[in-house]
Amino acid sequence: MAEFDANKILERLKKQYPNVPEQPLAIPSIDLPSDQREEYKEQYERLKTKITVNDARRRKREGKLLTYPLDMKSNVTDYLEIRVINYKRNGLLNDPGSRTVAENGTSGLNRNNPKDIARLNNVTELLRVIQLPIPSNVQDGNSVNYESSNLNGLIGGLAGFTQDLMNLSGKDLKDLGKSLELIISNRSTGLSADVANDLVNKLLVSQAVGVFGGNVTVDQLLAREQGAIFNPNMELLFNGPTLRQFRFSFKMTPRDDKESLQVKKIIREFKQSMAPKVVNQGGNSNLFLRTPNIFELRYRKGTGNHPFLHRFKQCALTDMSVNYTGEGTYATYGDATPVSMIMDLTFKELEPVYDIDYGGDDVNGKFVGPGGVGY
Repeated sequence: MAEFDANKILERLKKQYPNVPEQPLAIPSIDLPSDQREEYKEQYERLKTKITVNDARRRKREGKLLTYPLDMKSNVTDYLEIRVINYKRNGLLNDPGSRTVAENGTSGLNRNNPKDIARLNNVTELLRVIQLPIPSNVQDGNSVNYESSNLNGLIGGLAGFTQDLMNLSGKDLKDLGKSLELIISNRSTGLSADVANDLVNKLLVSQAVGVFGGNVTVDQLLAREQGAIFNPNMELLFNGPTLRQFRFSFKMTPRDDKESLQVKKIIREFKQSMAPKVVNQGGNSNLFLRTPNIFELRYRKGTGNHPFLHRFKQCALTDMSVNYTGEGTYATYGDATPVSMIMDLTFKELEPVYDIDYGGDDVNGKFVGPGGVGY
């Protein structure tokens, strides 16, 4: 739950170590004797853990923190943290990277940093924090969309000719004859007059045959007569990004009434958060529906992000199912809580992964970006 304020930690450490640099969240190689440097690091981690644990307790008191298993020690173990966020849009178009989850929640964002402003504008209040054990199947996958494209020499030459013709200026139009002659010579496709005439004839033949229900192309006529076809100049071209999807399965076996209540709240929270919101405008609740809550997912290790596993963009919960007979047989405790349940969740990211999401060197030459393997 690393909702700590790094600046507060540094202020407390500066009283003892005047040489602590102005770099929040860092444990840098500072100009201190080795024994003092190690002590500084230990105190830094101790204070960070203390603030994190206090923050988790506060959230638990407020009912914002839901945990399964109930006795999971989130300050020392590995777990999956899912934050429920009120969805917000900031205009018709989102800037690339605006749906990136900050490494340390909204506390890791700076309103004075232009790159963080768009992210802050897409985040409102935190509604709930759900902590679950790392699922058994941890994997990620990245893909982009490519499609094959054909463009034979004749069409390519005509396309270039048309483009050049549209780019003619007023001065060129005064001497249109010379301009066309120059364009034709520059865009020559290497076709002789006889070959060009033959292609036109075949085109007319294919269209005439098509009137009578035939389906004959110029390439088919060329192949039948000459055993040749147009070189399609086939090439694989980038066609756009894709949105990643993640599926998780959690088996929950509550051990007492308190854990049973916690499981019930977790299931209900996911169901309610993924449901569309009814907008009661002017007493009419049939006109609009508002986007459900969105989710920020993080693999955590103790009080910080997992140092190796992948990161997530902000996600929508697109599908959820709960099997209340996790062992294949219906069985409940005395309060009617099922003995074993399997909860399946499917999340889909709100925006694609871009190259800028991986970060790079800032103005000081220090690498900035998500830790671990990135996205």
